[in-house]
Amino acid sequence: MKDHTEHTFRKFKDGESPDDWDLEEKIFQQDTSYKCPTYVHRTPPCQGSCPSGEDIRGWLNIIRGIEKPPVGADGVEMPWADYAFHRSTDANPFPAIMGRVCPAPCEDGCNRNEVEDHVGINAVEHFIGDSALKNKLSLRAPGADTGKRVALIGGGIASLSAAYQLRRKGHACTIFEAHDKLGGMMRYGIPGYRTPRDVLDGEIQRILDMGVEVKTGVKIGVDIAFEDLERDYDAVFVGIGAQGGSPLPVPGAAEASNCISGISFLEAFNDGRLKHGAQKVLVIGGGDTAMDVAAVARRLGHITQSHEHDRPEMVVLGHTAHDVASVANRQGADVTVVYRRPVDKMPASEMEVKHVREEGIEIVGSLVPIEVVLETPDRARALKVARADWSSGKMELIEGSEHEIECDLIVAAIGQVGDLKGMEALDNGRGLINADAHFRWPDRPGIFVAGDVVKPHLLTTAVGQASIAAEAIDHYLKGEEQGKLPKVNVHHFSLMEKLRESGHAPGEYDHQQVWGTDSAAFAVHNYEDRSASQIVPADELFLGHWAYEDRFNRKGVDIGPDSVLGHFGERIVSPEADEARKEADRCMSCGMCFECDNCVIYCPQDAVFRVKKSERTTGRYVDTDYAKCIGCHICADVCPSGYIKMGLGE
Repeated sequence: MKDHTEHTFRKFKDGESPDDWDLEEKIFQQDTSYKCPTYVHRTPPCQGSCPSGEDIRGWLNIIRGIEKPPVGADGVEMPWADYAFHRSTDANPFPAIMGRVCPAPCEDGCNRNEVEDHVGINAVEHFIGDSALKNKLSLRAPGADTGKRVALIGGGIASLSAAYQLRRKGHACTIFEAHDKLGGMMRYGIPGYRTPRDVLDGEIQRILDMGVEVKTGVKIGVDIAFEDLERDYDAVFVGIGAQGGSPLPVPGAAEASNCISGISFLEAFNDGRLKHGAQKVLVIGGGDTAMDVAAVARRLGHITQSHEHDRPEMVVLGHTAHDVASVANRQGADVTVVYRRPVDKMPASEMEVKHVREEGIEIVGSLVPIEVVLETPDRARALKVARADWSSGKMELIEGSEHEIECDLIVAAIGQVGDLKGMEALDNGRGLINADAHFRWPDRPGIFVAGDVVKPHLLTTAVGQASIAAEAIDHYLKGEEQGKLPKVNVHHFSLMEKLRESGHAPGEYDHQQVWGTDSAAFAVHNYEDRSASQIVPADELFLGHWAYEDRFNRKGVDIGPDSVLGHFGERIVSPEADEARKEADRCMSCGMCFECDNCVIYCPQDAVFRVKKSERTTGRYVDTDYAKCIGCHICADVCPSGYIKMGLGE
């Protein structure tokens, strides 16, 4: 967050004098300047930072009332919340899930950070998702049937997102899932209190309602040969995720039954098999999976086991399941997270780290596992660790710092691999699958892959990859060459689509050279779209336009150390409509006009004017009369969104 005493906009830097200025750039030269304003659409950094490439600025402007919803055939305008949902889901069909669990890299990129604090994008997306579920909104209708069939292996977020985009293009889709239910890591890898099952099921069902066929309880490579899918379908998409945990690579770990992976621990919990944990739990790792394991272990607590089959590792390994009645006797658990780097270098989201600490979980950084200390040939009693010094920029173990931490359960959340049984030909040797920039498997045409099985990362990353893969599949099915991906590869706002939607589509063009295109009905005058190649930086905005406003923080349930046991309700509360609209108002609409009128008000020649209301729409609010413009660039200086560039003539 910026210090509120800092300047937010100055034209000149400290130490500059008039002798240093290029006066032809800094001030206007009567009517001799050749530069006039051009209205340039560029991508905002929030969208450029979003792995799924959502048009964040677009749906924020819809919510705040800048971009108007279309009017239906009945003459009624679509509700703004519905329109925001459709804009959001153009890229990502899971706004309610993302609004809850996405660590929001978009907020790190937000230019508003240069004023005081980022826009609460994640909170507004939470509202969009919950509003759509409440109002039972559907996704856009599928495209016209192409007669092509695509098999999608895995029922997680990558395959579901790919199926959604492919159905929009008219291709038939069949999802094959080994589990009984769809959802992948959203269902089996993230605790249910973070991804509530009614929310998850509602967002999945919308995709299935587009005509997606599903076959659950079918494992490709075991129940059906991979080669059979290649033969029976026109293309194959592999989105199996990485639902296998990497083992702890220290002596004694392989022998200890109570040294398990974080992925298997969470799956046993989400399956309903694991009802209680251990008294002393050590979690190894610093990512969101580690935080989820630690939080679940605190909620589960422990019971004093009278039978070996009650031990949590027996449940996690699939040997038994806990009796529901046993939870009546559970007590609290001591949970510690051990991370080899300093705590401030942990990749886990700031919110997750804050929550687990509030719940009484200790996080210790710069501790490196050395050995699992065995009590019996197959059971650990402690983890031997050593302190690490990172002051040189690399890890150096501190001599004589080795010590043991007693524990009943060790959970390693240090990495993930895919289950490629029966699909070994796709394995790159690391339990993952290689893919090119278009998410095609490089070794054979017709096979595409995305999500964690390429490289474990965020849910929103899998969504973005699946969208690119769906585009590549579409080209493949049509027999088209795949062009080069744009430099800024996101779901861009399209002025042409907006003009059509608002009834202002340009007229027909006979492609003959003519003069006077500024008044021609077929031309979009004085507009340039650079969104596929440029992200607008903060130093091209007029930041002084923006007053300091505190960011909206979602209300939450306070869960302290004494109340965490057995608490499986949601921690954060969805915003109300008025809260979402107020927060959306803080968006600076970087790279797109938001109709503030600064350019109109401050133009000394009255050269900048509003487009006629009957012809106006988003991106076409102002225009310039070049007969009056003297190139003084005041309009560009006072544009808060960086939409105006003094470029004509260059």
